[in-house]
Amino acid sequence: MVNGAAGLWIDRGSGPSRAADWAILEEPAVRALAVRIVAAGGRHIDEATPTVDVRLPGGMRVHAVIPPIAVAGTHISVRLPGRLPWRLATLARSGMLTDPERIRLTMAVAERRNLLITGAAGSGKTSLLAALLAEATSSERILTIEDVAELRIEHPHVVALEARQANIEGAGAIGVERLLREALRMRPDRIVLGECRGAEVRELLTALNTGHDGGAGTLHANSLADVPSRLESLGALAGMSSEAVGRQVASAIDLVVHLERASGRRRIAAIGVPRIADGRLEVVPEATQEAPG
Repeated sequence: MVNGAAGLWIDRGSGPSRAADWAILEEPAVRALAVRIVAAGGRHIDEATPTVDVRLPGGMRVHAVIPPIAVAGTHISVRLPGRLPWRLATLARSGMLTDPERIRLTMAVAERRNLLITGAAGSGKTSLLAALLAEATSSERILTIEDVAELRIEHPHVVALEARQANIEGAGAIGVERLLREALRMRPDRIVLGECRGAEVRELLTALNTGHDGGAGTLHANSLADVPSRLESLGALAGMSSEAVGRQVASAIDLVVHLERASGRRRIAAIGVPRIADGRLEVVPEATQEAPG
């Protein structure tokens, strides 16, 4: 994290710490650095587009923001991918999930359950999603849609689609919503939305409710209980009522896996099941599900 002219901070898994050997750069140099990095990813940053999220070759993800949006000067945030794609066994050894949770989720993938991975930023949603998809059989065609391609899945048949930012004239943008519609024509076995954060929730729920089992996506949420309100808010952006969102989610999503990060450790906090109760959507911990009848 380059905090303007204030220096460089690095998070190696236990929280940010200042890099003592970083040469302090003046604001013009930091801004020039941001421009070069963003250009290397095929995008641009200027006063008209003061914030950019871009992926560089090799999977490095960079976010940059310049003044006047960044009050104290240009800020650059860089996320480095792991050396190897994540697998569930590796995540289990790191403490993210227990052996029973690993077995439960492996079964969910094998049974082609639709999964929603939730949690705060940096909680490990993308890592867990990639590890889960790596458990799919090699005969399946996985199609991923992301605003900025970040998923690295150890699987022989992955087709990755990435949204495109408008050019300097403001034309040529291709959003996630359109990519989801295109994905339905590409004979996918599994449709995966890297991050659900807008009106594209309508297309995702529609796809998962029309025979495309085994799909998955991620969603920012503070807790399992907050997931319904987050989905309803996104549904409202697509013109969907809370009732419509609830019915679609209860039908489309089989499991919600919520992650949390505390003291530098990422772990599964809860696994829940969506249901309709008193006409409203709720997500309850799986262990508390009442038996039918």
